Amino acid sequence: MSNDIQDDLFDGRRRDDSDRPRRKRRGRKILLGFLIAFLVLVVGVIAVIALYINGLSRSYDENVTAVPSSEAFPEEADRPEDSEGTTILLLGSDKRPEGGGELGRAGERADSIMMMHIPADGGEVYVMSVMRDTWVDIPGVGEAKINSAYQHGGMPLMVETLEGHFGTRIDEVMAVDFEGFEGLVDALGGVTVDVPESFTTENGDVYEAGPTTMDGETALTFVRERHSFADGDYTRVANQRAFIQALLDRFLEPEVLANPGKISDIVSTISPYLTVSDGLDSGYIRGLVPKMVGVSRSDIHMFTVPTNGIGTSDDGQSVVLPDEEAMKEIGDAIDDGTLDEHYQGLSADDGSGL
Repeated sequence: MSNDIQDDLFDGRRRDDSDRPRRKRRGRKILLGFLIAFLVLVVGVIAVIALYINGLSRSYDENVTAVPSSEAFPEEADRPEDSEGTTILLLGSDKRPEGGGELGRAGERADSIMMMHIPADGGEVYVMSVMRDTWVDIPGVGEAKINSAYQHGGMPLMVETLEGHFGTRIDEVMAVDFEGFEGLVDALGGVTVDVPESFTTENGDVYEAGPTTMDGETALTFVRERHSFADGDYTRVANQRAFIQALLDRFLEPEVLANPGKISDIVSTISPYLTVSDGLDSGYIRGLVPKMVGVSRSDIHMFTVPTNGIGTSDDGQSVVLPDEEAMKEIGDAIDDGTLDEHYQGLSADDGSGL
């Protein structure tokens, strides 16, 4: 992957850069929704395993905010047909709409947008990140950044927009409030991160290079810090990736997955920060369990939907130029059951290497 291509977890590959004169060239950047999106991923994967343990279903069902299907999805006549496997839209936001209310309603932009696909035969999980500033046509709105679909029409418009560009059906939706991040880390009993290099934050917090056990507050500071580094976002990317690896490792430890009390704490801590389409209840999640048996970190494949780089909209906004062909190819691969082959054809360093 070339140095011109953004390489943080949610940055996309570009095609045919040379023939797009309106594109701005600029350094790599980090999407602010990085941690939110990962939190969504973790919740989606771990919930599948967690709810397999008796007694947790009620905690999940009673604490999540469920949105009726009629308010979570567009009109059925406008939607793609069902396909094999399961595709769940994962949305992240760091605040609820002004005036309160649950996530998923109109009025709040999505800080991160991901589609999680579990093939019909299970065994693996594919998580596709859509860059939030991707400039697309939004039904009833016109051309705009894709995350604004959430603002203009909540879950239904976001689903309709994504289904229209990918040509594949989204089965359920899960949105998570970023406020649950610290509680998640604390519910795990902390996470030990191999800090790449020592640094001190502007507030005087000291992080020494090497293995460091962090609680929720310490971890949040660690992954957000960039002002302490000469290269700013570059080191922050390295720190975030180190944290992601540590968090996944912690989740997959037998001490966590085989501990009903620990899993119960995680579910009860995260559930209040979740808004889901009402079909995504504990029964639906339990139905996914057979497909998740034996899934390890190496079976969770994360990649970014390819883009055509950075450009400028007609009204002067810096935007991400969509690769419509790549979107359709991914949708076709999902429908055809060939996403594994499609994923293998992507760059080895497109953000999938966890």
